[in-house]
Amino acid sequence: MAELSVVVHGPNLQDHLTELLDSLAAHPLPDAEVIVAAVGDWARETAERHAPEVQVVPLPDGTGDAAARAAGAARASGRWLHFVHAKDGLPAGAPRMVAERVAELPGEVDVLLMDHVRSTWHTSGLPSPDGPLLARAGRADVPLDDCSPLLRLTPLLGTRVLRTDFWRAHEARLTTDDEPYAALAALLLADRVACLPHVAYEDRRLRPASLPPATPEQRYGLVERYESLLDLTRDRRAAHTVLYDLMVRDCLRTFARGGMEEEVAREFFRRASLAALRRRPEGHRRPGGLEGVRRSLLEEGAYAKYRAFQAVNRTRRTAKSAVRARKRQVGARLRDHQYRRALGRPVNPHLAVFAAYWNRGVACNPAAIAAKLAELAPQIHAVWVVTEENAALLPTGTDHVVPGSRRYWEVLATAKYLVNNVNFENAVVKRPDAIHVQTHHGTPLKRMGIDQMAFPAAAQGLDFKALLERIDRWDFSVSANSHTTRMWERAYPSRYVSLDHGYPRNDVYYTAGAGDIRTVRDRLGIAPGRRAVLYAPTHRDYEAGWTPRLDLAALADRLGDDTVLLVRGHYFYGGAASPLTNLRRTGRIIDVSSYDPVEELCLAADVLVTDYSSIMFDYANLDRPIVIHADDWETYRTTRGVYFDLMDQAPGPVARTQQELTEILTTDAWRDESAAKTRAVFRRRFCEYDDGRAAERVVRRVFLGQDERDLPPVLPIEERTPAPTPQEATA
Repeated sequence: MAELSVVVHGPNLQDHLTELLDSLAAHPLPDAEVIVAAVGDWARETAERHAPEVQVVPLPDGTGDAAARAAGAARASGRWLHFVHAKDGLPAGAPRMVAERVAELPGEVDVLLMDHVRSTWHTSGLPSPDGPLLARAGRADVPLDDCSPLLRLTPLLGTRVLRTDFWRAHEARLTTDDEPYAALAALLLADRVACLPHVAYEDRRLRPASLPPATPEQRYGLVERYESLLDLTRDRRAAHTVLYDLMVRDCLRTFARGGMEEEVAREFFRRASLAALRRRPEGHRRPGGLEGVRRSLLEEGAYAKYRAFQAVNRTRRTAKSAVRARKRQVGARLRDHQYRRALGRPVNPHLAVFAAYWNRGVACNPAAIAAKLAELAPQIHAVWVVTEENAALLPTGTDHVVPGSRRYWEVLATAKYLVNNVNFENAVVKRPDAIHVQTHHGTPLKRMGIDQMAFPAAAQGLDFKALLERIDRWDFSVSANSHTTRMWERAYPSRYVSLDHGYPRNDVYYTAGAGDIRTVRDRLGIAPGRRAVLYAPTHRDYEAGWTPRLDLAALADRLGDDTVLLVRGHYFYGGAASPLTNLRRTGRIIDVSSYDPVEELCLAADVLVTDYSSIMFDYANLDRPIVIHADDWETYRTTRGVYFDLMDQAPGPVARTQQELTEILTTDAWRDESAAKTRAVFRRRFCEYDDGRAAERVVRRVFLGQDERDLPPVLPIEERTPAPTPQEATA
């Protein structure tokens, strides 16, 4: 018996079935079967081209989704069913991940929930809003009544994997062409549910203009759907309340979107009003503000008042928008006037402006350059650009400006040197006698710059024309290795000079001593003799927020009392490392997401565990063990794009599951001879220019104008001595 039956169903709309079956054929699973309930000749012919790898159930044109699902499920032999619509997709590696997850679930679990990405006719791989809900639910299986917020997950049947016996017990109720109903009903009928907080499905939304318009009966069906679902929540107060709120929200949104004839709109409003009154939970309180007013009018059945309320709101929003636009115009004119005046002054040869990570503070390569500048050229005054909320965190005595202030525009206009690890804002003018230094903040594994154009999930919100204009301001681009230099040439094409001097922030990995390492470990509370594992995952463009990819509590328990986990969430999420809040277990898990600088965490760690973060390239300078946890490599590679295959060129052992990671860390696999050889190859390639003197080379070349031939040469890697290990430092 197969563990998982993937039931693909429906017509071959816009030829998406071909792509779906090709992706499944590219990653066959030994413990899964694929059944195609093919509706129509085109779908049948497409599926038969993939036989015998897939079983084909031919169905006549016009067969509905519900009947197609049922026909495919009837042929299935797996313990679990995953229904996949023919128009949708499965990210690479998703079936394997799902099969592994269901294999470990106890028999009383009926439904597995998972995350997804969304695609349209002009975008692909956009994150869903479901990630945080799934992350909060964790990996434990629970009754729905203990986790009723899961009802708020996007109602897609493709993001639910159903135990086959559960499906057959409730097939009559779940066999409906109303997919959102089936998706929600599956949760309400389940005894226990479990979660997989990773992307395992792609919801392709066809262009609305290519679909038939909604009929009045389909409009009214929204209300009927929720009324039927609410019948399943008798004596289940929490689930009833969540469903009721969803019903009212969806009815109001449908009404607000319009597109209904007047008669249909009135009837829809009337039915929604009756349902809102009839199904309202006892003691239920409406939200405040405008939403509360909307709900009140709906419950009153006050159609005319609601229409008037909508009109007033539209007028109010238009007026507010006009006021805001005028304020922005006045502010922009004032800023532009101040800046233009400042641009008329001579450039100050003794003024340098520094910024890092979108003005977060003193950090990264700019910080290391500024420190060396103070040592070698104290006559040059450094001013940092820092947001108002981060200004209080600056080291004592740091001169700084807040973005948008008068002095901010003055220093940007008159500084000789402008140094940043991202880009200064678009309004900054490149003066001919000013020098712009782009330090970057990592070695590129993922696609960057204009190479992101082919990956919509990564390119969201990017204005590539404006990006190229910012790149054209660069005079120098700092690089840590020849791979980086070459990738920057294609990702950021312009006339800048590449400074192949190493990353200044990595100097500390060669200059830190045993005392420095002991100080950091003491500050973190790591006792001598304990192994420190630094876990630093990266950002996923296809996820709405940070989704923990490991059960950290379980991992800490398996690693034992002699190991402490230092967990660092990606800086994109700011304080969003909240999933760690309840995981501090007698000092064995420490949330270091807000700890700066990250270089100190690396010095304190005995081993790094990461996925695709550029921290691996920096940490390799220490010549300490690195383990890669790559549970979603195929999805990441497909949605973000990469410059090389990390699975073939990893800096150490690779784990595809938590079980594999635990095994590596509980044996000597993380630091054995094979791991050392792999790391040596990686280090030679990606730590090419880092030897402890990168900041000095940059300062001498850029600020002191020394010729490249007069700079300190890069030491051969065999002659470099990294900082001592924690064991050596505490011996």
